[in-house]
Amino acid sequence: MDQGKNLRGDYSHINNDYTIQQDWGTYTEAEHDLWRRLYARQLRILPGYAAEDYISNLARLDAADQIPHFNRVSEQLHAATGWHLVAVPGLVPDDVFFDHLANRRFPVTVWLRKPEEMDYLVEPDIFHDFFGHVPMLYDPVFADYLAAYGAKGPEAIAMGGLKNLARMYWYMVEFGLIMTDHGLRAYGAGMLSSQTETIYSVTDPTPNRVAFDLERVMATDYAIDDFQKTYFVLESYDQLFDAMKVPMAPVYERLVDKPAIDPATILPTDRLYHVHGNADSIIALGQEPRKQEPRRQQRPA
Repeated sequence: MDQGKNLRGDYSHINNDYTIQQDWGTYTEAEHDLWRRLYARQLRILPGYAAEDYISNLARLDAADQIPHFNRVSEQLHAATGWHLVAVPGLVPDDVFFDHLANRRFPVTVWLRKPEEMDYLVEPDIFHDFFGHVPMLYDPVFADYLAAYGAKGPEAIAMGGLKNLARMYWYMVEFGLIMTDHGLRAYGAGMLSSQTETIYSVTDPTPNRVAFDLERVMATDYAIDDFQKTYFVLESYDQLFDAMKVPMAPVYERLVDKPAIDPATILPTDRLYHVHGNADSIIALGQEPRKQEPRRQQRPA
């Protein structure tokens, strides 16, 4: 969420809220072709790994053939859940990001990665933002959660709890898992826009899969250049919306002087989901982790 130095996007013509014009007509045919290849490649691996509601909402977008027009999508999205897409040059400052979310505006980066970056990208591009995030904005509960999350931003900044609140976004928006009637499924944008982490997050026995707990998530550090060592699992998106009703000030006060939990750590209080290499296999909930060393791999965007 932070805007740092040497960001890739063009910030020279931003509005006060960091929005810009999408300027859809400037996309080249080569970029549309790359979009189609990215889209088709990712679409093939979703069945059996992605949440069914994500897959059905992705189909509603009808965006497989070309880079989408944000305004056209926003009309449909607003009718469904009250959200709009806004074009941005890339990452934006935290206060701006929270304000957009609180007002049901989702920032989508306008530029597309290069062909040589199909498998790994440092900054989120339009494919990550749109393919990964926008389908979940059609889910009414998740959409309400994300707006409520954005409204928590100013308090987190004022109380020094920004890192804690950011972990909720990382683990539960970018890399969230959910237990469904068909087994464990991915709904997070970080893995669903990745060729390999979608499958890894659901079926590989290496990472920890911990039942969602608000304070546990907010206390846990994360890796930005590797597959996650821990994923948090929902039983329902209602858990996220309900978590935003919790007063955050006491949470920040409890966590402010505590070191972050290493992402590879398992706590005695964790409830763990065990997988056995198949997304549809029975997921056992227990206390004992599988004793394996995590793989070191670079995380594709």
